[in-house]
Amino acid sequence: MFQTFQARTSPEQGPPRLAALRTELARERIDGFLVPRADAHQGEFVAARDERLAWLTGFTGSAGFCAVLSGSAAIFVDGRYRIQATLQTAEDFRTLSLPDARLGDWLAEHLRDGGTVGFDPMLHTAHEIETLRKRLENSSVTLLETDNLIDRIWHDQPDRPSEPAYRHPTSLSGEGDESKRARIADCLRNAGHRAAVLTLPDSICWLLNVRGSDIPRTPVTLAFAIFDNSGQTQIFSDPEKFEGLGPDPAITVTPWDSFEPALASLEGPILLDRSSVPYAITQILRDNGISYILGQDPCILPKSCKNATEIEGARAAHLRDAAAMCGFLAWLEMEAPSGRLSEIDAVRRLEEFRVATNALKDISFETICASGPHGAIVHYRATEETNRKIQPNELLLVDSGGQYQNGTTDVTRTLAVGSSTPVQRRCFTRVLQGMIAVSTARWPKGLAGRDLDPLARIELWRAGQDYDHGTGHGVGSYLGVHEGPQRLARTSEIPLEPGMILSNEPGFYREGEFGIRIENLVAVKEAPNLQEGDSRPMLEFETLTWVPIDLRLVDAEILTGREKDWLNAYHRTVREKVSGLLDDRERNWLRNATQPI
Repeated sequence: MFQTFQARTSPEQGPPRLAALRTELARERIDGFLVPRADAHQGEFVAARDERLAWLTGFTGSAGFCAVLSGSAAIFVDGRYRIQATLQTAEDFRTLSLPDARLGDWLAEHLRDGGTVGFDPMLHTAHEIETLRKRLENSSVTLLETDNLIDRIWHDQPDRPSEPAYRHPTSLSGEGDESKRARIADCLRNAGHRAAVLTLPDSICWLLNVRGSDIPRTPVTLAFAIFDNSGQTQIFSDPEKFEGLGPDPAITVTPWDSFEPALASLEGPILLDRSSVPYAITQILRDNGISYILGQDPCILPKSCKNATEIEGARAAHLRDAAAMCGFLAWLEMEAPSGRLSEIDAVRRLEEFRVATNALKDISFETICASGPHGAIVHYRATEETNRKIQPNELLLVDSGGQYQNGTTDVTRTLAVGSSTPVQRRCFTRVLQGMIAVSTARWPKGLAGRDLDPLARIELWRAGQDYDHGTGHGVGSYLGVHEGPQRLARTSEIPLEPGMILSNEPGFYREGEFGIRIENLVAVKEAPNLQEGDSRPMLEFETLTWVPIDLRLVDAEILTGREKDWLNAYHRTVREKVSGLLDDRERNWLRNATQPI
């Protein structure tokens, strides 16, 4: 089994750890220190060694940072994590919401007489530090590169992971790594770049057709790489991790500590990813007079546009996963009304259904199983401390996914345990309308995620409601369940392109009462020309997820005729695709769960 439920830390541990950090501030004669969630690779999910933010504060969300001064400390999180951060941390840490709260303003306010704030240059991007420095220009606050002060006081800090890397076969990737390297090398030459520094593990794994086990739930191996415009690749990691892959004259693997000397010996211009390159790398290049360009990791966009083999693998993985989900939902409908099941019981049982496919490599993220008021905590995780019984006559939100060699899945269903209220049903139906609007969208090629995001919110807006997260994130192909650059969000300016896989997951949350989210994964594809159209290129979505939507929570009077037709057609397709993968009891449940409305 993959799940673990023991909390890594608790609010009570925060104050003494905060005191130890302040002792280091005094020793260094500085006034503050920044503690990000990120590791040196700027990944959303990090190895146990890099859980510095959780270790210090107790907050276990996947995004945010802490600023610690001698007399105050604050955690900065976005709307997804406001409630969670408040619940998980001691009063010593004030929770502030991004983007309304700004780190530069907070530092300037709390250090009115000036001061020095330290940061680890490998854990912050160059863009992040430059932006913060500009924000502090009119203050007397200065930023100072230091070693990591958390690592000094975290005496039982885990070791760096060193699991072996392994091949991801071309039969699943759809393209050999030699072809990928030649393609990316061409892009570098055409743009006038001598080389690119790659710091994102999923980019390196995609480029080389390898996978690993260094990060929980994400099959990547941790490494840095220098990729030049001839296709030569230098990998910096633990060499023994790559020994099983065999020799390749175009690839060399050297230890981590050879990375800085290799950077210093480069000839520019060097391409760096603006959103993820550590500040330290830009400083090394600058100190050695090596020119660089802040652009986009050359692997990101090609990786996001899945080829035909990867799309077909995603279809197969989602059908397998749908059968597991249907088995779980049939079981849950029978067991949950008893009031004996806990959130953790449900999480474990769902994982058993996925394991029973005999194809699961791992879950794709820690399962969210949130009953009643826990549903309003967008990224809630059940622990032994927070675990509660699933009560009759409340809503249950289950957000989960699996890592299969041919695809990564992510699906959310909100369920009625017993009866529901008219308010809950109206809210659920508005969320469903948003999900249908995105599913049926057709748009001119060139539009970005920000252009489609409002489709999911219009019915909620009409009711004076909204949600504080994006409508959708990109999803990898047996890689990260959260993948860039594609998103359905107000801030996303990346044009959507065929082959991109995204989540479609509008929601609504009422603090202290319930949470609602409905999520399918969709793939961007070219739309056929319409007879009355003007033949301009158009795109649309292909639905990948085939799991019933709880009809007990649908207020049919709110739905339009076209929305009812979509829902009935969706459930008809679910029956056609999934019934043959279920046993008789599950098949009977599915028949009842997908009746037309």
